[in-house]
Amino acid sequence: MCDVSMPLSFLFKKLASAMVLPPLAPLLLIAGGLLLLRRRPALGRAVAWAGLLVALLMSVPATTHYLIAPLEDVPVLGDPNGSGAQAIVVLSGGSNDYMPEYAGPGPNRLTLERLRYAVHLVHRTGLPLLVSGGSPEAEMMAMSLAEDFGVGVRWGENQSLDTAENARFSVKMLKADVIERVLLVTHAAHMKRAMNEFLLQGIEVTPAPTAFFSRDDMGVELFDYVPGMSAYFASWYAIHEWVGLLVQRFWSGSGTAGMEARGGPAGVSAGTARSGVARGTCRARMVKLVDTRDLKSLG
Repeated sequence: MCDVSMPLSFLFKKLASAMVLPPLAPLLLIAGGLLLLRRRPALGRAVAWAGLLVALLMSVPATTHYLIAPLEDVPVLGDPNGSGAQAIVVLSGGSNDYMPEYAGPGPNRLTLERLRYAVHLVHRTGLPLLVSGGSPEAEMMAMSLAEDFGVGVRWGENQSLDTAENARFSVKMLKADVIERVLLVTHAAHMKRAMNEFLLQGIEVTPAPTAFFSRDDMGVELFDYVPGMSAYFASWYAIHEWVGLLVQRFWSGSGTAGMEARGGPAGVSAGTARSGVARGTCRARMVKLVDTRDLKSLG
């Protein structure tokens, strides 16, 4: 659903994003190849077949793994009580505008996956919870948490349109209550980009990734090579994040604004990340937003 109240820059960004993401990007390749058939038949056939091959590879779990796994190179949270966090932040993954069984819109499945893990962490830590997703997604998240999980929300960030604004507006609310370190809940594939934004706002972050698409044993089962819609969606998600990281690097104006974190559950501060010095048991260093090792894995 298109919201005419959204800024034109945001709508343009969404349109440009759709053109480089599946399913439109492979279809544009195929269409371009077909248009070239009359004047450049050899080139046209090559481009059209390339589009078809890209669409096929994006739907195969074993090949999708190489797109998504480098993004999910984030440690699973160990003991959340050892992180020193003062609050939990969970980011929205979108909403479902048509849910007649609930007589109105509600969180989509991506958001619900994140909310479920946030609730798990609330039960383990007792920490206050911030939901971030703009309006009306933040309100939907708070309602779902209360009605479906019996968990209350301390803060609701309802102004943001994207991950960068999630971080900016959330950190402003948190710092007003002297919160300096948080557990950040989002999809594992989204975590690197989200952490970048929160670190740039000057708050300490402990990653709490959930809903991993990749698995360690990918490629050992026959069905890992059978095309499917789940793999196609994972490819869409992965390419969306790679594009987001590239745009993030461009807008940051620096090759040292990225975050790669490995190790234990300890948090990472913006200052620590900039200096490349580890804090606690979490080894973190600033790297280019798209590491050359990650680019090699895409090939």
